[in-house]
Amino acid sequence: MLGHRRTTSVIVSTLAVAASYAVGLSPAHAGPAAPTAAAAHHSAAAAARARTTPQVVPRPARMRVGKGRFTVTRHTRIAVRQHGAARAVAVDLARDLRPATGFRLPVVSGHGRSADIRLRLGHVPGLTRSQRAEGYRLDVRRGGVRLTAPTAHGLFDGVQTIRQLLPASIASRTRTVGPWTIPVVHIVDHPRYAYRGFMLDIARHFQTPETVMSLIDEASAYKINTLHLHVSDDQGFRIVIDGFPNLTAIGSQGSVGTQGRTMDPGGFWTQRDYRRVVAHAAAHFMKVVPEVDSPGHNNAIIMSEYGDTANPLLDGHPQDINCSRNDPPQWNFTGDVGYSAMCPESENTLTIYDAIVSQLSAMSSSRYYHLGGDEVPASTLSHDRYAAFINEEAPLVTARGKTVMGWAEIAGAGTTLPPGSVAEYWNPASGTSPDTITAHEAVAKDLKIVMAPATHAYLDQKYAPGVPADLGLSWACNTGCDVDQFYNWDPGTYVTGVTDQDVIGVEGAMWAETVHDLSEVQYMVFPRLIALAEVGWTPQAARSYADFLPRLGAQGPRLTLAGTSFYPTPLVPWAD
Repeated sequence: MLGHRRTTSVIVSTLAVAASYAVGLSPAHAGPAAPTAAAAHHSAAAAARARTTPQVVPRPARMRVGKGRFTVTRHTRIAVRQHGAARAVAVDLARDLRPATGFRLPVVSGHGRSADIRLRLGHVPGLTRSQRAEGYRLDVRRGGVRLTAPTAHGLFDGVQTIRQLLPASIASRTRTVGPWTIPVVHIVDHPRYAYRGFMLDIARHFQTPETVMSLIDEASAYKINTLHLHVSDDQGFRIVIDGFPNLTAIGSQGSVGTQGRTMDPGGFWTQRDYRRVVAHAAAHFMKVVPEVDSPGHNNAIIMSEYGDTANPLLDGHPQDINCSRNDPPQWNFTGDVGYSAMCPESENTLTIYDAIVSQLSAMSSSRYYHLGGDEVPASTLSHDRYAAFINEEAPLVTARGKTVMGWAEIAGAGTTLPPGSVAEYWNPASGTSPDTITAHEAVAKDLKIVMAPATHAYLDQKYAPGVPADLGLSWACNTGCDVDQFYNWDPGTYVTGVTDQDVIGVEGAMWAETVHDLSEVQYMVFPRLIALAEVGWTPQAARSYADFLPRLGAQGPRLTLAGTSFYPTPLVPWAD
């Protein structure tokens, strides 16, 4: 999953990126991105389609376009009948639209006037019970807008659609000339999958809470509803755990540092920082799933606690936690994998993980706790000992009221997991690949599956050979993983023998060996996460790559105005 990874530096300017695709040039680090003849053809077709079809991503499940438009004016109000979370959605909509329009857009209580933008919690005919969690109905008429949803989350999803129905300049943070029109449309919408995730690795290179909150803003705009935070790995442990101060005092100091770049200084979050991120995610209707990998990918934990003989929570011989290839353990700030493991027989190991699971579970909003479980070769820890570790840690998770989640290996032979636990499929599909085998074992054990195959969902992979020149890896995508790879697959049929009923969702994974800051993360994430968002949201029968490309192209100006760095892939007919 994590492969052999390398890292260097690049700073991406959003304005430079925007200028590059607008004039057919490409940033120096991005490699060739000049429009192709196919892109030019798509561009002409996109322009014609854009005049008649709303350019919304993800594509709504059902949409009927009428004639005419509703215009947001200085007299427009946002009316909401309920208080609490529903009103918060209305307040956020007004806040988002004010900078570009310059209008007051007051939020008023009650039914409102017909000329208002009206938000209401209520029944939506045609939604099944499972679809009600995020489903919504949007009716735009020339005289007003009405958004109805059974839940506040559904209202939030509907608001993201309203934002995309407005002109792209609505994303401007300064006052801009309108008109601010929304096409007449009737939409009944709901997601295909309940779990639509974005995984961010803050262990290989540290990211601040502010960076993560910016990414929450951007991902939630495309109806991503889960943030999976990979907070610990061989190179760093990033969250304060009470009772184990060495985990951050020692374990947070480094990052991956190869290819001649000076190693980043590392860093960590306090528990207050973590709660702040969880709260920000909740305001955007995203749940946070924490992951501390185990029993491998944990050299930072071992280096922190191996000599912690003064810790009263340990038995005085913490050296017995180390089952790595090196004893005593050594720091390794490369992208190497598979060399570290903690011993399942050690009571100290369980004591450390019990504290981690307990404290992170208490602070996290998701029903899931991700225990990792990947890339522990038998040469480091035998399979029987690996299975013993998983079987010992899983009860720590369920004891805190959480559902066990882990990489696909946790479903392998010898592990005993509660029904409903989740295995995350990451290895490229083949009939004999380890992940294909464990996917079948997961189904046999009544587990659920999140699909994140590296060739279709790993955001750390290069877009094309050598592109970007100094960001990204290529172990999963030798010929590149552009938006076509991320879009053209079906999670429900990807693995033979695994049905759509076994799959609860999809996830894009941003591993961080080669990225150092927000701009670099954004450049690798966008626009591919947008493609994956549609894979997770839109019914398979309603998806079309040819239809998707111009809708994705319409996001370019929005991303630019929002200050989001992205790769201007030549596959997409980017709007002006």
